[in-house]
Amino acid sequence: MSDSIVNIAGYRFVDLPDRDELRPPMTEACKASGLRGTILLAHEGINFFLAGTQHGVDEFLAFLDSDVRFLDIPLKISHTDYQPFNRMNVRLKKEIISIGMDEVQPAVFTGDSIAPKEFKKWLDDGKAVTVLDTRNDYEIRLGTFENAMDLDIKSFRAFPAAVEAMPDELKDTPVVMFCTGGIRCEKASVVMLEAGFKDVRQLEGGILGYFEEVGGSHWNGDCFVFDHRVALTPELKESEAIQCFACRQPLTAEEQQSPSYVVEVSCPYCVHLR
Repeated sequence: MSDSIVNIAGYRFVDLPDRDELRPPMTEACKASGLRGTILLAHEGINFFLAGTQHGVDEFLAFLDSDVRFLDIPLKISHTDYQPFNRMNVRLKKEIISIGMDEVQPAVFTGDSIAPKEFKKWLDDGKAVTVLDTRNDYEIRLGTFENAMDLDIKSFRAFPAAVEAMPDELKDTPVVMFCTGGIRCEKASVVMLEAGFKDVRQLEGGILGYFEEVGGSHWNGDCFVFDHRVALTPELKESEAIQCFACRQPLTAEEQQSPSYVVEVSCPYCVHLR
């Protein structure tokens, strides 16, 4: 059956003093539901990327909802005709998204959000706004919003330093930041507010939430995702992007035509290392 696998992603910043004790029952619940993917558990919250049958997903979500701390976590949902994960992992982490700043606690304080439809209207109207991509450089190569600012970072941990280097004159301009599903912006918004930016909004639901609600308006390219699909189109379908077997860099359809791309050997980003 086509598109018979349901892919879900979700997160919540919430105090989890019992982080370690949550791991065994979550592992068992995922196995019993036939799911694969990853769950990250930290004292600051939960982050998960899972795939399985609709029945299995429903079973796991019922298990999650039995703990009031995880009740009704907003989900990003897409479908594939194959299982995009190799195995099931429940991992204990210091942070569910690493930025290395203990004082940044989204469960206590985070920036305001902006709904996808409102953000689209801002763009439609040409409103003066800094559209800020908080993702890594290799993600941005596959696609981003029109005229978005690229901080040229290789890891989210480099975000605070990149913000410090932004021009002071931007601090009075409204900022709308975005990432894949919203989790990075929960922390990034705090960093920007503490750096003196006056009006900071995070795109509600991230890029995937925007695709789901308003489609690909003002977006160019695809959206990188962290599983075998590599990237999704604005229609939330798997794109033509692949990953280089040698260096794991994502490659667009055009980059796959490069003479430097040799299957399982090299690509334009690692051929010089051969």
